[in-house]
Amino acid sequence: MINKELKISYNSKKYFIYNLFVRNENPNVNLYVHSIEPFYNWRAYYIASEDKRSPFYGRNYSEFEFTNAIYNYCIHPQWDSIGSETLFLKILYCDYDLGFAILEMMGEWNDAIENDIMLLKRDFIELMIEEGITKFILIGENVLNFHYSDDCYYEEWFDEVEDGWIALVNFHEHVAAEFHKVNIDNYFLMGGTLDEIEWRTYAPQHFFQKVDELVIKRIS
Repeated sequence: MINKELKISYNSKKYFIYNLFVRNENPNVNLYVHSIEPFYNWRAYYIASEDKRSPFYGRNYSEFEFTNAIYNYCIHPQWDSIGSETLFLKILYCDYDLGFAILEMMGEWNDAIENDIMLLKRDFIELMIEEGITKFILIGENVLNFHYSDDCYYEEWFDEVEDGWIALVNFHEHVAAEFHKVNIDNYFLMGGTLDEIEWRTYAPQHFFQKVDELVIKRIS
């Protein structure tokens, strides 16, 4: 008999590769995984590794050594590890005065095996909330899978931002469908015009203002 966890892991790997090479219609993503780089143009405004209040403060990066991989596919060294084998991220911008952060995600969001939401929430999001961040924008163009476990950490995150919010921008339809299927979308603002934003054309604060306007329209 095949171990259930191994079977899930095997099917997850197949699905990740399928989404990467077949379903991925994002023209901004090169099919060679190692060349999928976090958005670089906002570094003039913010660098997480130089921000003393960031959970990634002091991290060093190499442009030549590929130390992280997803299912044996090396990924660009600028992505930050959260302790998961399949999900990585980059804090693109953080504004403590306005209380918002923009995070770009990469890989497979796997709560079923890796418990990615626990790692993300406990080790990173909570630290950012302690620093006054209550509005989170997650960019999901490079998230190719989602696997569900339960909603405990999502509910915690939602409750702890109080008057803030968590907005998902440009997640793939099949990933968003998985969120909807298990009602994780109860804790996120997602879909509709949030998936139509050409966010790379904005400065980070203008991008936040655009998302904030859309969020206010939805919740008012």
